[in-house]
Amino acid sequence: MNNGPADEILGNLLRALHILHRRPEFADLVPEVRVNLAYALPGASSPAEVAAVEGRITAMEGFPRASGLPRFGASDHMARLILESRRHDPAINAGINFKWDETVEGIAREYCRERGMLFGWIDRTDEPEEIAAADGASMPWKISRLVEKAGGMPRLFYEGEGWGKEPLFVAVGGDAVEVAEIAGEIAVRYRRKTGG
Repeated sequence: MNNGPADEILGNLLRALHILHRRPEFADLVPEVRVNLAYALPGASSPAEVAAVEGRITAMEGFPRASGLPRFGASDHMARLILESRRHDPAINAGINFKWDETVEGIAREYCRERGMLFGWIDRTDEPEEIAAADGASMPWKISRLVEKAGGMPRLFYEGEGWGKEPLFVAVGGDAVEVAEIAGEIAVRYRRKTGG
C-alpha cells in the first residue's frame, strides 16, 4: 500500500543511505555528534512531518552506517533547520550535516564556485544572549543571519563553534539523494586531499 508523499520520502531517504553506505570516504566526515539526514513532507510545519534517520549515521569499521531506519519525527534540530530554510527557499526539502574543518571548508567553497552555488556560514559568537537562552529562538535567528550574510539561502554552509557546540557543515537541497550526493562528493575530495 502506497501512502503517497510519505512513502516516496522514506524511499528517497533509503536510496540516500545506500549512496552513503557505499562511500567509505564519507566516514571521514562523520562529526562527534554524528550525521543526520532528513527530508520534509511538502507543506510540513513541524518536526513530526520531517523524516530522518533514527539514531543518526555513524562510522563503523571505516564505513558510514545508519543506526536505524528513516522515520517521521526522528529529528528535531535538522528538521527545524530544513523548515526554517524553506521559508527563504521553498525548493529546500532535505538536509544533511557533516564535519567542519578548514580543509572541508576549502573543498566546499571550491565545490560551490564550480557549480554556481551560494556558500555561507553562521558565526555563533554573534548570537545575542537572549536569543540563545530562549527555547526555539536560535534557528530562526541563525538562518535569517545566514541568508542576510550570503545574499540568499546557501545550499552549503557551516555553523561555527559556539559554547559547547561542535562546528558543522550542512548541505540542503531538493531531496535526500541530492544532499547525500553533495556530501559524498565532498568526502571523496577530502580523502583525496588528506590521503585519509
